[in-house]
Order: sequence, then C-alpha cells, then structure tokens
Amino acid sequence: MPLIEVTLVAGRPPEQLRALITRLTEAAEAATGAPRGNIRVILREVPAAHWAAGDVTIQERDEEQP
Repeated sequence: MPLIEVTLVAGRPPEQLRALITRLTEAAEAATGAPRGNIRVILREVPAAHWAAGDVTIQERDEEQP
C-alpha cells in the first residue's frame, strides 16, 4: 500500500490541493501498479511562520520581498 506524504506551506486553495492529490495518486498507480484504492495521500500544511531555511522563515522572506 503506497503512502505518499507531502508537506506544504499553508495557503493554497482547496482546488489546488485536490488536484495535487489526484496527480500524486495517478503517478503512484502508474509507477507501482498498486490499485488506486490502496494508495494513500497525506497533505500536511504548515504555517509560513513555522517553516524556515537558513534561519529565515518563509513568512519573513515573503514580507521582505517587494
């Protein structure tokens, strides 16, 4: 049973998240031959203030850009 876990910065519209689930499911089905009903997808949304690279959060980076 394939399990796909994706962590994203929060803020995408529900339609975009739904499309991601569909495409990930299709890719796993094609790559592994697993039945669609056995494929699990988990999306974890993280606030921009809780995700950092190089000691700068995504929120801070976005606030600094014009």
